[in-house]
Parts: sequence; structure tokens; C-alpha cells
Amino acid sequence: MAPIPGSGLAKGLAVTLRTMTRRSVTEQYPDTQPDLPPRTRGVIGLFEENCTVCMLCARECPDWCIYIDSHKETVPAAAPGGRERSRNVLDRFAIDFSLCMYCGICIEVCPFDALFWSPEFEYAETDIRDLTHERDKLREWMWTVPAPPPLDPAAEEPKELTAARKAAEKLAATQSTPPGSPPATGPAPTDPPGGRQ
Repeated sequence: MAPIPGSGLAKGLAVTLRTMTRRSVTEQYPDTQPDLPPRTRGVIGLFEENCTVCMLCARECPDWCIYIDSHKETVPAAAPGGRERSRNVLDRFAIDFSLCMYCGICIEVCPFDALFWSPEFEYAETDIRDLTHERDKLREWMWTVPAPPPLDPAAEEPKELTAARKAAEKLAATQSTPPGSPPATGPAPTDPPGGRQ
């Protein structure tokens, strides 16, 4: 069946008329904060206790807007006769938000969950040099990071938990069978098809 000529135009005008008759609601922004979606990309928060100065975020950043400085410290041996270890200590962690394009690559490549998205977006400055936030400012943004969403109750169980549960059930089944009896792992043996001889 061929469409009626002008039906698309009529549908478009109907949407326009419905919108024109609705009362518009203007949110007064400074007084009323907007309801932001849970995955809003505002600013990046740093949880520096998790940072191991692996430099992955700075290497993967396409804008090169992450600046990290560190030094090495030797850690004494934990046990007598052991050897000393060296570890990196974070001296400076800064993000230049005048260069950042909010792609989120730094957050995704961080293997230790040290970087997080915060929904905060009110950090405008009058001087562009003030948009380079050092680690103390990034630490303040960390407290505005929302909690992760709850797990979907209809989702399937993670493979690790399924394997651990099956192993525990198998161990419990072998411990509950009395000694000397065959393990109850398969069906009971039956006579051969020709009967007993």
C-alpha cells in the first residue's frame, strides 16, 4: 500500500502542535540544580591510595593532559634475610582540564581503580591556567563520585562464583557419602541388554 501524499508533513505538524500547546518549564539553574544522569562525565576524581604510579593513564591520554611525577623509595625487608624492595611514591598528579576532551580512556585503563568520573561540572575559572587541577583538588572531587549502581537481580551469576559454588557442592557431596559406598555421581548400573548369563 502506497503512503498517502503529505502524511509525513501532517505527522510533523501534529508533533509541533502538541509541543506548542504544552506549557514549557524552565529550570532556574543557579537556584535549582539539574538532575544529571548517573553516568555523567563531569570531572575526574583521584583516589590516590590506589595509584601505583604505573603511568598508564598518562601514556594512553590522547591529549597528554595528565602530569605525573614520582620518586622511588626502598622498603626494608619484611622478614630477616629478605631483600629490600623499591616502590614508586606519587609526588604530583595533575590533570589539565583545558586540554581534556573527557574521553574517559584514563579511567578505563587504570588497573587499580584510582580514577573515577564525578558528576560535578561547576569548575569554571577566569584564568585558563587555573584549570590544571593538582592532586589535592582531584581528591576533593573524589568525594562527589556516586556509588556504583546495584547489580541487576535478573543477571546471571558470575562464572567465578558459579565455579566456586559447584566445587563446594561437589566437595560436600563427597564428604556426605559413607565410606565404602560408591559415589553418587551417575545413574545406577543396569543389566546388560542380553540379561545375566
